[in-house]
Amino acid sequence: MPKLALKIAYDGTRFHGYARQPTVRTIEERIIDSLIDKNIISDVKKAEIRCGSRTDKRVSALTNVMTFYTDEPAKNVLYLLSSEFDSIFPYGITEVDDNFNPRHAISRSYRYLIPINRFSTSKLKNALSLFIGKHDFSNFARIESHRNPVRTIDRITVNEGDNVVIVEITAQTFLWNQIRRIIEASIKYCKEKITLDQIQQALTHPETPIDFNISPATPLILTNIKYPDLSFFEPEELKQRRNIVESLVEKHLTNLVF
Repeated sequence: MPKLALKIAYDGTRFHGYARQPTVRTIEERIIDSLIDKNIISDVKKAEIRCGSRTDKRVSALTNVMTFYTDEPAKNVLYLLSSEFDSIFPYGITEVDDNFNPRHAISRSYRYLIPINRFSTSKLKNALSLFIGKHDFSNFARIESHRNPVRTIDRITVNEGDNVVIVEITAQTFLWNQIRRIIEASIKYCKEKITLDQIQQALTHPETPIDFNISPATPLILTNIKYPDLSFFEPEELKQRRNIVESLVEKHLTNLVF
């Protein structure tokens, strides 16, 4: 039975996260329901459904990847699902090897949107630059007992758009809440509530707990997941629908307190 990888975008502000949970609406649940309804899969266990990133409640995505086994041809699956949802946008698909695991990406990129003119962009850049490279992020993540808190952030950029400041962060893997805690500490520095030295000390001395709190989830968007030597069938009319996600997220920013 062929294994397919499906590319999706979604407005996460309308869901309680990606992963299935009892009694709440999630992205994975909605997609699985449609896969069953369209007879693309008949048994969830046999389909072996996996994903590239289990985004949290209210976090959106321009690119996430889920895999599953099905006898349905790849292009049929994409078009069957493309008009199924009002907040989820399937836009690419490809067949993959049995050993392909969407969790094993070479990089993940996230975007965080901040309303423009709230803080000094140059100060924000100064704070965020401290996080680039390999660090123990114990003070900047929710650390699970089985997780290594050491991660390497490859790149952070800060740019001004028409209405928002756009922070882009790229790494192979991230810890739970890591980006939102990095953003919150950087914003606190911009608001002169903490110093750069305090941030540096929290990175240099992870054995000394300190909590700078966490920024809102709504402005966070998973923008890309990269895999080596993998290309997708992406019809342009479906790919363009990703733009809807970012415009929807921007509309929610006016109601947030930073």
